[in-house]
Amino acid sequence: MKHFFTSLLLMIFLVNISKAQNKPAYQLFNDSGEITGYTDMVRDLAQSDMVFFGEYHNDPISHWLQLEVGKSLHELKGEKLLFGAEMFESGNQLVIDEYLQGLYSEEKFLPEVTQLWKNYKTDYKPLLDFAKENDLRFIATNIPRRYAAMINAMGMDALEKLSPQAMELIGPDLKKFFDPTVKAYAEMADNMGGHVPDNMLNIQTAQASKDATMAHFSIKNHNPGDLLFHIQGSYHSNYDQGIIWWVNKIRPGFLIKSITTVTQSEWDEMTTEQKSTIADYIVVVPDNMTRTY
Repeated sequence: MKHFFTSLLLMIFLVNISKAQNKPAYQLFNDSGEITGYTDMVRDLAQSDMVFFGEYHNDPISHWLQLEVGKSLHELKGEKLLFGAEMFESGNQLVIDEYLQGLYSEEKFLPEVTQLWKNYKTDYKPLLDFAKENDLRFIATNIPRRYAAMINAMGMDALEKLSPQAMELIGPDLKKFFDPTVKAYAEMADNMGGHVPDNMLNIQTAQASKDATMAHFSIKNHNPGDLLFHIQGSYHSNYDQGIIWWVNKIRPGFLIKSITTVTQSEWDEMTTEQKSTIADYIVVVPDNMTRTY
């Protein structure tokens, strides 16, 4: 009998150890707050015109999953898949196109790209390389940082000082549709509490200039039957705000799906309503995941 109880305790201990060691790197939820499968998600995304994947810029799981989703969508869409990314400014499009065409090596390419993000090699190079290897388009959608800085300093008046060539690199609908009461921009002021700076409107306009420009180039480069897979910080797409709001405002009618990234602690604190509206799919990552920078 003593041997039986010893064996039983050992079995319970081993089961508990097994459970403790079952530590998935992420969990995937749908907008009903239910765990869903990767394959089901990809099949759903492939029915869209545009997919916006909101990342935490230094989260390795986001970056790994972006590449995997890109590969899976390519299997379903082939040459109709194209990429877009916040991390590349519109002024770099010519250089990117030439690099994708194999006109020169990466050693020549990298010095020509302005404002290249410091985590490019670990987090965004794999996506660009995948596009190059498969003859896919890769769109630099973001506003050049120098122009966003001008708008931050001068507001809409900055647009009057720029040349026609410069304006071609900025979403042309910014002045027409910008609305500081839209959730994405109103929250910027709300989050500052009682310390809203005098130039808050300029700050909101600069943020909107990024979203409006990314939306513009997403639309401009989308042909019927295409699937745009766009990468951006989660703030630019959560709750159908940011880029998605601008796409719907500029040219309604696109079927858009979104993915976002949240930490486990953030997910635990979210309400049912927040979980159902933040995105179509939510990647929940551990709080203590190592960072890429």
